[in-house]
Amino acid sequence: MNTEMRHVKEAFEERIMQLPVLDTHTHLVGDRLCASDFWEIAHYFWLFRELQAAGYPANAMELPEDIRIAAFLEAYHGSRNTMMNVVLTQIFKNLYGIEISDAASVRKADAAVKETAQSATWAQEVADRMNVSRFVVNIPEHAEFQGMRENAILIPRIDGKLGGWVKEVELSHNPAEAFAQAREKLKQLLDEYKEAGYVGIMTTLPSYETRANRKVVIGQGSTKDEILMMLLHELGSAAEQRGLLIQLFLGVERSWCGTATPVNDPARILKLSALFEAYACTFELVVASELNNLDIVQAAWNFPNVHVGGHWWFNFRASTYRDSMQYRLEALPAIKSSLIVSDARCMEWSYGKILLVKRIVSDFLWGQIEAGWIEYDTALFVAENWLHSSAAKRYGVAR
Repeated sequence: MNTEMRHVKEAFEERIMQLPVLDTHTHLVGDRLCASDFWEIAHYFWLFRELQAAGYPANAMELPEDIRIAAFLEAYHGSRNTMMNVVLTQIFKNLYGIEISDAASVRKADAAVKETAQSATWAQEVADRMNVSRFVVNIPEHAEFQGMRENAILIPRIDGKLGGWVKEVELSHNPAEAFAQAREKLKQLLDEYKEAGYVGIMTTLPSYETRANRKVVIGQGSTKDEILMMLLHELGSAAEQRGLLIQLFLGVERSWCGTATPVNDPARILKLSALFEAYACTFELVVASELNNLDIVQAAWNFPNVHVGGHWWFNFRASTYRDSMQYRLEALPAIKSSLIVSDARCMEWSYGKILLVKRIVSDFLWGQIEAGWIEYDTALFVAENWLHSSAAKRYGVAR
């Protein structure tokens, strides 16, 4: 690449980095948005798994600090090729000006994080570094973001309630009556959410063998899967009547073992397609399983009310992002696709993961420009929608 083209590419990447972002799924807590110390950042679940693979002990916090730091550094250097390791490095380099290299740098980083944790403005400063305008949370008590210009967008999580209703019906001596009661509870809950001004609900789903195009009457002998699917029909109907969206998080299961596992069920989305066809509410599909990336694009192509969301759990990798962006670019108007699901538990990790996604977006779209598939302005238009405008429109929030 000649010097002129390199400057153009760098300018394009800078434009992408400055674009606004809406983080569509976080575990941020409004009164403790930032990490309290180095270990809260270093032990973030995704990085912790990679560190463990490099020999880091699972009980690291029980170790004396000197031993813990030594074990961390060995695992950190041993996992330096992994994606979350790269993100951690960028978090401390960009936000704190610290390169993690030895015990002294870890202690320096710990002191720096403890200092910023006392700042009332730090959360907003970190968000501004990646131009994140809004964040989504799923717990009402977490939505008031202290020290920030905007509170979180609240999309309440109801999988616990759904699972509880399924169990009540399954164990009832009168499943039909129990199902009718669950239906009324569901309607009442959505009435409360509508009155409170929430834009919709979020739920994960377990594995399911049945499919939505086989409607059954719930009674004696109804399986757990049938009860769940019929409740999803009730959810679709109630959400349509109240103008609420349904955000479905799919592809992580614990049915195979105690640990959450990605399951590439090729019929997962197909089994739900009758819901998309029957109910005019908006569905946003977020998947953690690589093979379903194409399936959700096909669903969004087939059904105007289906949108594709960001990458969740095991799907948050550069390789899956690149493939997914190719599917989306070819098949969907950019307004139907969002990319950002940081799943962050502190503001620093939201920053780091969004930084990574913006870099992947920049590299991918620049490749499309160079190949002659899209123009420069179109690439920016796509990126703006993928990072912000698509979700903002669905959630009814202003830029």
